[in-house]
Amino acid sequence: MDRLNLVFRRIPIWAVYALGAFPAPWLFFQGLTGGLGVDPIEALEHRYGELALQLLIAVLAISPLRRFLGLNLLKFRRALGVLTFTYVSLHLLVWLVLDVQVPSQIWADIVKRPYITVGMAAFVLLLPLAITSNNLSVRKLGPRWRSLQRLVFPAAILGGLHYVMLAKGFQIEPLIYLSVIVGLLLLRVPFSDLLTRVRQADSA
Repeated sequence: MDRLNLVFRRIPIWAVYALGAFPAPWLFFQGLTGGLGVDPIEALEHRYGELALQLLIAVLAISPLRRFLGLNLLKFRRALGVLTFTYVSLHLLVWLVLDVQVPSQIWADIVKRPYITVGMAAFVLLLPLAITSNNLSVRKLGPRWRSLQRLVFPAAILGGLHYVMLAKGFQIEPLIYLSVIVGLLLLRVPFSDLLTRVRQADSA
């Protein structure tokens, strides 16, 4: 694992940004040229949202990988977080600009459609994380910055729920995404603390 950590330490952050950002214009180009099927807007919206969830899962996996396997990817966490928010924003923009298009319909959809309500709630939780993802904010906020970062946990749950609720009929893929998110969050809970809580619940 030490050798693998050495390899990752040599990878520059800009390479992560470049590799992570590449699918965005490529998928948009595919949509313009008919490469995303008969409904390119829906396909583009789905692809951006799915990439956002995949990147969010990668962010959540960094701490468990370090804790259980000794794989240190902490240097990439901020870049992956910024890329996550970028794809969430693109997912939202495609829905707003290309899908709904009518401004008066946007608020009605947010209120009336639960999966959109949940998705917007996840976006709102991620917004302050994106705004403070810079060194100046880290210095200004101090210990509060770490507390603010915990908003990613409910945001991840809401993002997974949004995907499950969005799916038409029973689909296993959205459930897998949600299960992985929940599993990664549970791995962050110290086993001793979890066992204590279970015992307290049993004795209540």
